[in-house]
Amino acid sequence: MNIITVTENQLGLLAPLFNDYRMFYEKESDVEGATAFLKERIINKESTIFLAMIDAQPVGFVQLYPVFSSVAMQRAYILNDLFVASSARKSGVGQALMEKAFAFCQSENARYVMLETDLSNKKAQALYEKMGMVVNPEVLFYVKGLAD
Repeated sequence: MNIITVTENQLGLLAPLFNDYRMFYEKESDVEGATAFLKERIINKESTIFLAMIDAQPVGFVQLYPVFSSVAMQRAYILNDLFVASSARKSGVGQALMEKAFAFCQSENARYVMLETDLSNKKAQALYEKMGMVVNPEVLFYVKGLAD
């Protein structure tokens, strides 16, 4: 397995996988929209994306968004997206992508990495806990929806 940092040059490899990720969450297929969305993130340096490849085929990705802790005066990251193609699950791809993400965040002197997951996503929760992530009982996250 090889894990690469996605640039504009790899959008053709990433976009179909990103589209599959969105469809997993019951969104309509939109490879063109996925490509445009990802291109904008990359061009504007709004995210860092790592793509796992096996035999020159994309099999998974992780996308990180930078945020900041004002209190700590440090950068932090939201691990916003982690997806492994069904054909590559249970082969260590998810763990390898998380390790790559954590190493990158450490190299950026990040204070922490956070993520959210659905309460029913027990398989992902098991991986996150295996990777040393913990539920923070000291904070609540509030959300106000602004669009459909």
